[in-house]
Amino acid sequence: MPVGNILKSDCGFTLVELILIVMILGILAGVGTMKLSETIDTANIEATKSEMEALGYAIAGRPGVFSGGVRSDFGYVGDIGAMPPNLDVLVINPGLGTWNGPYIRSINGTDDYKKDAWDTDYIFTDTLLRSTGSGSNIDRVFAASSAALLSNNVTGYVLDASMDTPGSDYNDPVQVQLIYPDGAGGTAVSLSNTDMTGAFAFSPIPVGNHTLGVIYIPDSDTITMAVGVAPARDARVEVLFPSDLW
Repeated sequence: MPVGNILKSDCGFTLVELILIVMILGILAGVGTMKLSETIDTANIEATKSEMEALGYAIAGRPGVFSGGVRSDFGYVGDIGAMPPNLDVLVINPGLGTWNGPYIRSINGTDDYKKDAWDTDYIFTDTLLRSTGSGSNIDRVFAASSAALLSNNVTGYVLDASMDTPGSDYNDPVQVQLIYPDGAGGTAVSLSNTDMTGAFAFSPIPVGNHTLGVIYIPDSDTITMAVGVAPARDARVEVLFPSDLW
């Protein structure tokens, strides 16, 4: 009897053929598992990057959100005037009066926004968010530095209707005040007088939309306007009184 017939299985395959089939199926299964693992890893990486982007926006705001022609979203920093001490305060108000969150969505009250797709806590340092769950670092820097968010300048000058500056005789009666978040849940009011050229300056000022008031004290004449302060950029304003004052 031929050897080939002896080694044939009931299904009509020889033992060698069965072994080859099993090996091929094993290889295909391994390749499929690797591809599935790569797909899952890619999905986790993209989901983590997307959430880190949302966290950056929650902290420092979205540059592309405007209202009335001016940027209107400065996130937690714009409302409080300070960097968040942790990620929890983006969802839970720690008792700050100017807090206007939540700044990021939490699913069913969980702390999912603090964890990457591998359920590992994000590392938050200055303006850096880092995910380590994949075994290698995924970083997102949402601002050049905390100083870029907290230490900016507001400068400008004051003129009357004739485009005259206060000069040395009238600069003292022109008082300028800037109202902005104080970093502790309240508001700060900084005061300044113009110089003889009508110029004034405030620093350091956090990002956000703040209120500038200019008062010509002898006439109780007041002009109030909003001033938008963007990261690492001086805000420059021109204040023009509608009447001749000096």
